[in-house]
Amino acid sequence: MLAFPIMNTAVDYLSELVAFPTVSRDSNLDLVDWAQARLSRLGGRCRRTFSDDGNKANLWVAFGPEGPGGVVLSGHTDVVPVDGQNWATDPFVLSEQGGRLYGRGTTDMKGFSAAILAVLERSDLNRLQRPLYVALSYDEEVGCLGVDRMIDDALAAGARPEYAVIGEPTTMHIIRAHKSINVFRTRITGKAAHSSQPHRGAGAILAAGRLIDRLYQIGQDRRAAATGNGFEPPWTTVQVGLIRGGNAVNILPADCQFLWEYRAMPDEDADEIIEEIRDFAQVEVLPALREFAPEAAIEIDTLARVPPLRPDPEQRAERWVGGLAEVRAGGSGEVSFATEAGSFQRAGIASVVCGPGSIDQAHQPDEFIEVAELERCERMLEAVVRDLQEASG
Repeated sequence: MLAFPIMNTAVDYLSELVAFPTVSRDSNLDLVDWAQARLSRLGGRCRRTFSDDGNKANLWVAFGPEGPGGVVLSGHTDVVPVDGQNWATDPFVLSEQGGRLYGRGTTDMKGFSAAILAVLERSDLNRLQRPLYVALSYDEEVGCLGVDRMIDDALAAGARPEYAVIGEPTTMHIIRAHKSINVFRTRITGKAAHSSQPHRGAGAILAAGRLIDRLYQIGQDRRAAATGNGFEPPWTTVQVGLIRGGNAVNILPADCQFLWEYRAMPDEDADEIIEEIRDFAQVEVLPALREFAPEAAIEIDTLARVPPLRPDPEQRAERWVGGLAEVRAGGSGEVSFATEAGSFQRAGIASVVCGPGSIDQAHQPDEFIEVAELERCERMLEAVVRDLQEASG
């Protein structure tokens, strides 16, 4: 028989969650085991979906009656690394100072999950008249890799939530739109040769440079075409984050690879840029690379495609969440960072992003969330439960 210590507040739960070092490169199964044990004890009906290697899991938990409608509260279990960051405290031990709670994942986004657990612990879930779902995913930080598998499984099992609230840190403001993320790795295979004899080889780095310059021009074109909106910056951004290649200055490099991304505005076709780059690579760059090296190649691999969150013309989730306690008014309602909200929306669930803490603290050394923010989130989630305890929505 498992022994469960009494935990009544989000701070109590956050202390437990932070202690699980669920960096994306590592397993999250210990945290999922712990969360499932607690949620099952409250009457939750749990489903897991796993990564291909079985080392990570999503957890979907249903409360209340079966059937259409209800709400899903969604958070991710993984956190970014602390490597190379100078922390004043142990990042995996929650510490409090001056009303702030320090630890990796406090704001991004274990604080929201802690608030969910605390509110469910002290709620009468037998009174729910409509379904309440809790969704905890893996690998959000490396491209929202787990969430689609979880959503597909839940829908196949009969879940049909009306709304989704993704609790990323927004200081409890409602976010109705965000950009997509599109991440790729380009590999160029040339042919090594002495640098005095370029006609005997093919330099992979120069070919990479042509592709990178084209990416720069695409980014500049998107910026020039930008119109006023609530995003910061208000255009599709394109950038290269990592490049490797070559062995010496006097050797034509046989290999080069680089990682790149673009974050497209939600009203843009997110396939346009990758299609343009693939076409440029095949038509312009590859023939020149193969002039003296017929075996040369260019490969572009997709690493992540995170759909945008598009504004809902009917504002269904916005209106419902906006009527809950402690949700802050104001703000643009658009952000440039991406979340799992786009995946829920793509599945036909009206979605918004709204959670405690500030994105300014995310991924930083000495990451923190204010106790007052957690308490505000708890009151919002209490209002969610009360709403679902009513007979009609």
